[in-house]
Amino acid sequence: SVSAMTTLEAVREAHKLILPFIHRTPIMRCSALDALCGPGVELYLKCEHLQKAGSFKIRGAMHSVLRLSDEEAAKGVVTHSSGNHGQAVALAAKIRGIKATVVIPNNAPPVKAAAIRAYGANLVFCEPTLKSREETSAAIVAETQGFMIPPYNHANVIAGQGTIALEILEEVPDVDCIITPISGGGLTSGVTITAKALRPDIICVAAEPAGADDAFRSKASGTLQINEKVDTIADGLRVQQLGDITWPVIRDVLDAVVTVTDAEIVEAMRLLFERAKQVVEPSGAASVAVAMSKTFQDGPGAHKKKVVVVLSGGNLDLSA
Repeated sequence: SVSAMTTLEAVREAHKLILPFIHRTPIMRCSALDALCGPGVELYLKCEHLQKAGSFKIRGAMHSVLRLSDEEAAKGVVTHSSGNHGQAVALAAKIRGIKATVVIPNNAPPVKAAAIRAYGANLVFCEPTLKSREETSAAIVAETQGFMIPPYNHANVIAGQGTIALEILEEVPDVDCIITPISGGGLTSGVTITAKALRPDIICVAAEPAGADDAFRSKASGTLQINEKVDTIADGLRVQQLGDITWPVIRDVLDAVVTVTDAEIVEAMRLLFERAKQVVEPSGAASVAVAMSKTFQDGPGAHKKKVVVVLSGGNLDLSA
């Protein structure tokens, strides 16, 4: 199991390291959204879609890149990603002045591939399966001796993502509940460990698309489940399963996983766009969809007044 206190220390150290290189994103309010989240609820939007490279992923990537020795860094970094993590690793490598190779599924949105290229990374396409992604990256690592930065299942990545919770608790110290989108579980693990280490009574909830509900099924059954088939508009939340580091946190520390349909996610995107004037990608709007759902309001969100939702990214393919 993860020792919450040592991890909190790691997250604080990560925050010190990455702050010069990231945005400390704003926390916004929108009264029109409050009304949809139940009576008396105050919804706070943690705007990671306004983060560098358009998502929270720069936190874990920057932390991982900054932790490399000069000798390791000289060999470059490698990752596999459906988009946002790839962009983040490409930018983090560019900031440190080292080379990056990103393995990307051949069905990823073209806008995400173009963005990775724009940060100067080398792109390698693979089949859209975890097996193909891992085999392709492993071959590149073997060839280049580059350092692998996984999208979620790594202590430095998780500590970087956890820095979001430090910022939330500094600005909204009396928060009752934090909702994060979940895919591989890096963001959710980091935020949950950090929030509960600082304030054990905070309710931490993960938002997951119904069409990629492995975390929901894993938590419900107590055993790690896989998505055989993934069908969701949330392209950042299509991972097939949680990692061996993130899964125990989801199983033992997280309070609940709540699923939402693509229709609910699209409605949340529309409301964020129209009411809050924020362009948020489907994966990032999932947390708002959960806050607006009856399942949350009658379940883990019951009697919770101050709810923070992490808008995890804004890299929307507007050509679609």
